[in-house]
Amino acid sequence: WAPDISYYNDRYHLYYSVSTFGSNRSAIGLATNKTLHFDDDDFEWVDHGIVVKSDYSDSFNAIDANLVLDADNTPWLVFGSHWSGIKMIRLDYATGKQSTEDTTLYDIASRAVHPRAIEGPFIIRRENYYYLFVSFDQCCQGNASTYNVRVGRSESITGPYEDRDGAAMMEDGGTQILFPTDRYRGPGHNAIFSEGEQDYIVYHAYDKVQGGTPTLRIDPLQWDDEGWPFVPGMQAES
Repeated sequence: WAPDISYYNDRYHLYYSVSTFGSNRSAIGLATNKTLHFDDDDFEWVDHGIVVKSDYSDSFNAIDANLVLDADNTPWLVFGSHWSGIKMIRLDYATGKQSTEDTTLYDIASRAVHPRAIEGPFIIRRENYYYLFVSFDQCCQGNASTYNVRVGRSESITGPYEDRDGAAMMEDGGTQILFPTDRYRGPGHNAIFSEGEQDYIVYHAYDKVQGGTPTLRIDPLQWDDEGWPFVPGMQAES
């Protein structure tokens, strides 16, 4: 589940998760393709196997991958769900697998409160900062879902990330930008899509009008004068 696809080094890189719900016996794999046009002669998905994995003895969960290129065009993979939080590894540009020059497992966000519900990381680079978006609380419970999206930023891709109040994301920090509405509950597990000068936040939420049906949502994402993202018209419930 939780596929993430990016185009760099002349091919599409699809990172995917393999796991069972609620378990950290998990893995993230990689498949590549030169084109997404299935009628092209070059269309062929090539599976490169496991990039990173976790097991019951590990303190993290290897799912929810997102690839990001830093200012030097170096690829990184950010991932993680519950347990000890959000992790990052450096990738090899040529292979898309973990770098042999830097094998560090970086810690970039975590929650101290049980059940340590943080997952679905997504990083973008904008001007002088890297912005880390994560989902807090509980997904997948229909209208009872408490999912929401938080954000922090750092001048370094490996952190430390802080929210707009200066709280460290390794210590429960994160500025909330997606909130439940009267109709849509549990908005979370986002991605950011940019078209021209306009950014969009893509996420899922549960539609109360449709009995809690999982729904894809796309909202414009704006930036304030201090460089923090927000979704116009969305705010905490009173």
